[in-house]
Amino acid sequence: MTQIDHLGIAAKSLAEAKQFYEKLGLEVMPEESVEAEKVRVGMVPVGESRIELLEPTAPDSTIAKFLEKRGQGLHHVAMNVTNLAETVERLKASGTRLINEEIKIGAGGHRYVFAHPSSAGGVLLELVEDAGHSG
Repeated sequence: MTQIDHLGIAAKSLAEAKQFYEKLGLEVMPEESVEAEKVRVGMVPVGESRIELLEPTAPDSTIAKFLEKRGQGLHHVAMNVTNLAETVERLKASGTRLINEEIKIGAGGHRYVFAHPSSAGGVLLELVEDAGHSG
């Protein structure tokens, strides 16, 4: 694991969430939709890391359900890994519970897998590999 890639924050309104970070003097990258996850994403670079603002685009999306149950706030922590396929195999072999067994493609072309909170100390942990790298 090299670094925290991003912190995912569930927001009812991407427009409102963006305004807060812009008031801090941060630039929000152009919005992107991730159809597979039914979300609209706004990335906010912060030093070497980013904040990922997540707005649901459908009432049955994971983020919509999260907002309904818990309200706005921190949804997940994402760590960058250099070889996602190898990391996933190592986790599976050790009995780690994964939310998605198969590697998916997300915002910016990044490859990702989510480890279940029951295996990660109560945190929804996303493991991310940069676009273009395939291990």
